[in-house]
Amino acid sequence: MAKRIYLCLAHMSEAGLEQKYIKEAFDTNWVVPLGPNVNAFEEELRHFVASNDNVNVNDNQDRQVVALASGTAAVHLALIACGVGPGDEVLVQSFTFCASSHPITYLGAKPVFVDSEPETWNMDPELLEVAIKDRIAKTGRKPKAIIPVYLYGMPGKIDELMAVARKYDIPVIEDAAEGFGSRYKGQVCGTFGDYGVLSFNGNKMITTSGGGALICPDQAAKEKIMWLATQAREAYPYYQHEAIGYNYRMSNICAGIGRGQMTIVDEHIARHREIARMYEEAFAEVEGITFHRELDGMESNYWLSTILLDEKLKVKGEELAYAEAVQGAVGGAAGMVHGGGSVHTDCEPNRNVEALRIALDKEGIESRPLWKPMHKQPVYRHASAYVNGVAEAMFKRGLCLPSGPMVTDEDVKRIIEVIKLNLI
Repeated sequence: MAKRIYLCLAHMSEAGLEQKYIKEAFDTNWVVPLGPNVNAFEEELRHFVASNDNVNVNDNQDRQVVALASGTAAVHLALIACGVGPGDEVLVQSFTFCASSHPITYLGAKPVFVDSEPETWNMDPELLEVAIKDRIAKTGRKPKAIIPVYLYGMPGKIDELMAVARKYDIPVIEDAAEGFGSRYKGQVCGTFGDYGVLSFNGNKMITTSGGGALICPDQAAKEKIMWLATQAREAYPYYQHEAIGYNYRMSNICAGIGRGQMTIVDEHIARHREIARMYEEAFAEVEGITFHRELDGMESNYWLSTILLDEKLKVKGEELAYAEAVQGAVGGAAGMVHGGGSVHTDCEPNRNVEALRIALDKEGIESRPLWKPMHKQPVYRHASAYVNGVAEAMFKRGLCLPSGPMVTDEDVKRIIEVIKLNLI
């Protein structure tokens, strides 16, 4: 039987530097959420996000980075740093993973969802301004923050988004969890707004097994985030707390993995981009399949390569696409899932998309629908949303394909062949 091809798996450095740094942590007894690896990893990240391909872009030398337990923790702390609290509203992209919006609710604030534009699939700048004006008219207050997301590594229309944010003087938290290493006009994504969120989960561009980081505007902001991330302890010889803090710092072990991964981050990005090029070339000749590609001035890391299937495209097995309810986690999903038992929801991928996912799975190839828009999630059924139909339409038509550094050229050829063989 052919090997199973997963959507995106981590790849360790050839030199095994991850093990070297982990061993050092054990040998020196730094098995805690601080230590030499954490400090070094933050400094390496700082240099990486400060780099740019264009001498005319904004200087990011003052940017600082805090290594944290997860990307979700980074969103949470960035919201606190922006002054978000109970009853406040935060504008957040609807077409995203729930980690972009859930931290808003942790704070007792309210997510207000904004739909996407069809070119990058990211937050629509024009709709963003419509939402801001309407929230001010309805509530008498501006939203406290804006969270655009770089979906599947694709940069959004950052100039337009930032122009709207500056016009209304609203801080921006860039969710670049999927966009580590992506660039817009030569500048690293996550360094345009007030804060930038990174993720190093096991399926991301580089991994620390689990973890994330927050890009901060300056040293003072970094120190505040570090203080909040270590239980907000005051400077006394005993434990004194005058604010609520969190246990969000990255461990020295995880940071050691990250240090090893930083030596191959450019290699990983190049491999993801090469896989995307192979998919794009192959599907250019297939009627009914559209590959999602970057626009001029954008350099996506292509964390995941994605395609859209035309509604009229016929796929083998469509009649069986929703024949029975899914009972457990699909593909590489980890952890416990709640078995709802129903076959359909009010917003789901088209039958040809589900049929193709099943066909690939039978061949040992993991694929996945696009993120279901947050404004269509039952948990957010009462949330305000400004929609134009783009995110919902993409969700119904889209599929993510294996894209990680462990995917070989032969794997890509096999995936393409299986897809073509299942078209009618």
